[in-house]
Amino acid sequence: MRNLKKAPKVIQKSKCINHIIDYKWNEKIMSGLLDPSEGNDGLDSTLNKIGHKAAIGLTASLLEWIYWRFKEYTTMSDDLYQRIETLWYSVENHEDSKPLLFDPELDIPISGFINGPMWVALMNVRMIDVLYKKGSSMLQSELVGLVLLVRHITPKKKKFDKWLESTLSKLANQFPNQNVQIEFSEDAVYDSSAEPVVCREFFFQSTFTYSNEAAKLALNDFILHIDYEINSFCNNKKKFVNG
Repeated sequence: MRNLKKAPKVIQKSKCINHIIDYKWNEKIMSGLLDPSEGNDGLDSTLNKIGHKAAIGLTASLLEWIYWRFKEYTTMSDDLYQRIETLWYSVENHEDSKPLLFDPELDIPISGFINGPMWVALMNVRMIDVLYKKGSSMLQSELVGLVLLVRHITPKKKKFDKWLESTLSKLANQFPNQNVQIEFSEDAVYDSSAEPVVCREFFFQSTFTYSNEAAKLALNDFILHIDYEINSFCNNKKKFVNG
């Protein structure tokens, strides 16, 4: 667990860590997060302003909010940790990682105030990974449910809202969606290989000044601390982000 030794300050200030489980959870809420198509057009539109690699970086960052929220409550947080590592690992090239398969037999418990949100998060990330590897123009829209889930379980929602608003604004400005000419369909394929990479520091470190070189250095440092014996989703033949 060398890559996530300390929670980012914004997550600490949101009171996610060690906070009691005091949010509502039922089948209706869960269904709404799994299929958030209604009433979230604004968020969907905003997410579709960012590029594919930026969307994967945002996915990893959102998953980290959930990781710290449940870290002390369930060992399933280890599954989140591995996926966070793998998403950052695959930012440069989606072919570097294995599919983030989860619950293929649909036999993992999905009820309860912890199992339910965890299942939604892991299944959501599985679909995001599939769309990223496919080059689907539907990728960004798949993040809507994950955003709503993080907000739902976060104690101090205004802290999350402020972080999200600032983050999406920066992403749209620095990593705009270059896929604007492709119609939104399941069959359209987009090649994101030429997009610039983004790193964890961009999302959580206020003092980080972005440049493509700085992002690559940060990603390389992250990759160096992956334990390949624990994280089987990562291909240990990859050592560095290309300079």
